[in-house]
Amino acid sequence: MPPGISTLAADAPELSAANTGFMLICSALVMLMTPALAFFYGGMVRVKSTLNMLMMSFISLGIVTILWVLYGFSLAFGTDSGSLIGWSADYVGLSGIGVTELWDGYTIPVYVFAVFQLMFAVLTPALISGALADRVKFTAWALFIALWVTVVYFPVAHWVWGSGGWLFEMGVIDFAGGTAVHINAGAAALGVILVIGKRVGFKKDPMRPHSLPLVMLGAGLLWFGWFGFNAGSWLGNDDGVGAVMFVNTQVATAAAMLAWLIYEKIRHGAFTTLGAASGAVAGLVAITPAGGSVSPLGAIAVGAVAGVVCAMAVGLKYKFGYDDSLDVVGVHLVGGIIGSLLVGFFATGGVQSDAAGLFYGGGLEQLGKQAIGVFAVLAYSLVASALLALVLHKTIGMRVDEDDEISGVDQVEHAETAYDFSGAGGGAASRKAVPAPVDTVAAAESKKVDA
Repeated sequence: MPPGISTLAADAPELSAANTGFMLICSALVMLMTPALAFFYGGMVRVKSTLNMLMMSFISLGIVTILWVLYGFSLAFGTDSGSLIGWSADYVGLSGIGVTELWDGYTIPVYVFAVFQLMFAVLTPALISGALADRVKFTAWALFIALWVTVVYFPVAHWVWGSGGWLFEMGVIDFAGGTAVHINAGAAALGVILVIGKRVGFKKDPMRPHSLPLVMLGAGLLWFGWFGFNAGSWLGNDDGVGAVMFVNTQVATAAAMLAWLIYEKIRHGAFTTLGAASGAVAGLVAITPAGGSVSPLGAIAVGAVAGVVCAMAVGLKYKFGYDDSLDVVGVHLVGGIIGSLLVGFFATGGVQSDAAGLFYGGGLEQLGKQAIGVFAVLAYSLVASALLALVLHKTIGMRVDEDDEISGVDQVEHAETAYDFSGAGGGAASRKAVPAPVDTVAAAESKKVDA
């Protein structure tokens, strides 16, 4: 995502109503992704944690919005300081911005750019929440969001997209958030779960999704919103780059879903709905950094690699013993790494910039830049997030009590339940337990490790 200077689009000094309207629509689509993620995650947890999972995403809409207006936009996209952070007094409280003042080098107002980037900032910490399902205090989570976006997200966004940011100036390509969003969130998730530990009963008790239709609904809405996330990241419609990104988003997502399902059938013997949803999200993640650099055929390759590798990666938690509840590490961290690194192989040099990958005569230079970006963000987010979680864990406590975790965090933290069956009625026969559907991949990997 270009922060202030476009490689191919000429500077236009006049406000474009078309581009402004397009970007407002894209901003709304990205906003939709946060409640979509809530549905996606909410269906994947057990019924006793459904509302808590929904709220862990929804609260980000409140907290991050306020912090972004107060100082987040200034830190991420203000005047560069030392290539590490930004700051502009006019951006504090968004109080010094003219109504028709344009974002540098573009035909959209600063306000429109700010609100588009706000939706990215809201979504990113919400992604982390899936790794922490069933066991985190809501107050501690809310405080973690506020600290994390301040210490991790705002600086990293400046590194990657801010004019003067060190990764941006190096030439690292991240069209819409492979490093700043997905690797950042995935590494943070790993750092936090290493601090707070496993759920009660991990690898022993069944922890199957309670509502696969809800998962599929969330995945479909994420896919829909992702077009705004990706195609909107060129900040306009003047040169066709956003259109290429739109096409590549669809193509890579389809390839990843099919690849995940094929892998799942070969390895575990079934095509699951959870696999289809997870494969689609893996493809969306992987194409996010790469889609403005590759051709549609390259997008197929990116999606197919992500589908297979992410499907393999979700089983690593059983092998290594870290409890990534909803596979944030396996899908977002691994998918973000794949998409970011494959830019170094599949970049054609003819879409968003002239940087070409290894398969298009560009040698290893761009791959090296991508690797630096990947591992710099991964290392910083992992360490900083673990330290923030450790401080909260040792002070106010990050986890609910064991008894509360067993009984369910919905009732304890929110005094509500997702489903009320008190008026459903029915005789004794209707109250017989019905076995829940098996999460084929998770069950198979767990049994394999236990054996």
